[in-house]
Amino acid sequence: MSSPTWDPALYTAFGDYRSRPFYDLTARVAAEAPRRVVDLGCGPGELTASLSQRWPDALIEGLDSAEEMLDAARSRFAGRDRLTFTHGDILHWEPEGDVDVVVSNAALQWVPGHLGLMGRWLDQLAPGAWLGVQVPGNFQAPSHTLMRELAESSQWEHRLRGVLRHTDAVAEPRAYLELMLEAGWEADVWETVYYHQLVGEDAVLNWIRGTGLRPVLDVLSPEEGAQFEEQYDQLLLDAYPSVERDGLLTTLYPFRRIFCVGRKPS
Repeated sequence: MSSPTWDPALYTAFGDYRSRPFYDLTARVAAEAPRRVVDLGCGPGELTASLSQRWPDALIEGLDSAEEMLDAARSRFAGRDRLTFTHGDILHWEPEGDVDVVVSNAALQWVPGHLGLMGRWLDQLAPGAWLGVQVPGNFQAPSHTLMRELAESSQWEHRLRGVLRHTDAVAEPRAYLELMLEAGWEADVWETVYYHQLVGEDAVLNWIRGTGLRPVLDVLSPEEGAQFEEQYDQLLLDAYPSVERDGLLTTLYPFRRIFCVGRKPS
């Protein structure tokens, strides 16, 4: 499966909700004075830049495969000391000897076989290093099962066969915990369900446009994409009914996320 294209503005439309898991993840990384910190799948760079405030003496590097995201990051943070953004594929990234902290927020679900990849990092990272990973755990939620069912329908199956990788995109928390413990790391694994209150019409569709729907829209023509979205939106409106609160149309959207933080003993 090729990497999806990204719209930085669309991705950050729900910035507060998308950024909270990053801060919940990095709050558990207790590195005191790291030399180099790498954010794998850095996106438009705002969250990566926040790491330079936490560790001002560290070299902070964001890595992403999407040039659209990197262009946005470099434009916004041009000239920021000790902060760089690099084009690269997570699948081929390897830690150098001075990397003390690696974080990856909502990116590894796009990387097939990422448990094996993480296992390699656990071996390669130096003693005392930290690894923090967050992945969405909502692939069995209606938002994703309905997308998959529609993509597999008679109308769309011939166009979207093999595009969505929802059944094996992430593992369950226990697998991440066992991976770290078997590698001899100290580990902390947990899950959280965030109950997002999305405001406006077609709120869940607008959320998913920025992430999970990208592979579908990349394959379809603009006309086909609009038709698929219209059908998908009707399913979402039934699954996630909205209500009016204080004059605003509001939809409750539960979102499960899986967190994994570990430290390699010195």
